[in-house]
Amino acid sequence: MARNTSVGGQAVIEGVMMRGEKGVATAVRKADGEIVVDRKECIPYTKRNKFMGLPIIRGFVSLIESLIIGINTLNYSASFFEDENDEPSKFDKYLEKVFKDKSENILTAIAIIIALGISTVLFFIFPTFAANIFKKVGIHNSIGLNIVEGVIRVAIFLLYILMIGKMDDINRVFQYHGAEHKTIFCYEHEVELTPENAQKFERLHPRCGTNFLFLVMIVSIILFSLTGWSSLWQRILYRVLLLPVVSGMTYELIKWMGKSNSVISKITSYPGLMLQKITTREPSYEQIEVAIMALKYAEGIEETKDIDKNTLI
Repeated sequence: MARNTSVGGQAVIEGVMMRGEKGVATAVRKADGEIVVDRKECIPYTKRNKFMGLPIIRGFVSLIESLIIGINTLNYSASFFEDENDEPSKFDKYLEKVFKDKSENILTAIAIIIALGISTVLFFIFPTFAANIFKKVGIHNSIGLNIVEGVIRVAIFLLYILMIGKMDDINRVFQYHGAEHKTIFCYEHEVELTPENAQKFERLHPRCGTNFLFLVMIVSIILFSLTGWSSLWQRILYRVLLLPVVSGMTYELIKWMGKSNSVISKITSYPGLMLQKITTREPSYEQIEVAIMALKYAEGIEETKDIDKNTLI
């Protein structure tokens, strides 16, 4: 029987970030082979405020929080592979001049706004425009049009994943993604955390962010169907306004799937697990070693004296 744990993670550039009981730990293997670990305390917003911890609401809050942590850890891992001779851009210099020590937080906020904006346009607004064409060729049923829109959305998502997966750098990230999952499985089954042991486990995990993204597509089809098929701009407005609800409902679904062994849970998680065959690759022992290091620090199994005592966000 596997232990019940909420530890999760994210693959970064030549490394893995893990979020556990003791905070957020990011392990990166440098070009010289050394593994460096950065761990910060991180008290989730959902635990700081009772309202933010309510069902559905906590899902959207956790999504924003994950984006902030994800961008910060990606920047941290990328810093080890930057050319020392590279000059900061004019925009970076401007932010540092205006906001001083807050410039990094401002840059993260801008990155999140851009990421959310592009995602909303690509996966929600564009499919709405595209599905509107089918109304002109004879489909007038609201549910039918929403299903068509959902199929277009899923197709765009799959195409996007397949395209980026062909890039060498992303392929390496997908290997670390596999290392992350194998390590978490090994930990959940209370097996000694070694690369040899972790390598034996599956690389497809039901609590993966890939599952979350895929289920967002499915939940949105159901929820958006309730809004009917009014004018184009009304539909776009509904989709933007309902995004927090969609993400919140999907979060609750993912949490349930992570704990349940029921037949319904397995059926619900199956498409997302199959999608992970694209977003994960079989990792090397060296990559699993990095993931294990991150998990140990995140869970407090491995202690260090130079931990940043400030909260991450």
